[in-house]
Amino acid sequence: MMKRELDMTQVKKALLLASVMIAIALLAVFEIVPDAAAQWAPLALLAIFPGAWLGKNRQCAKTGC
Repeated sequence: MMKRELDMTQVKKALLLASVMIAIALLAVFEIVPDAAAQWAPLALLAIFPGAWLGKNRQCAKTGC
């Protein structure tokens, strides 16, 4: 039997990150989040969660899969 992995796929991580960015933008439109925070939020999210856009498998970068 194969062990079922509970890890999110790369696509799901990227979609989740994009959804959070859109949600922050909508909160800024309705003035719930300050404009300055909403402007820096996408960059901060990319810095906090690099695995969502870089991925885990860096072996291909070294060997050229």
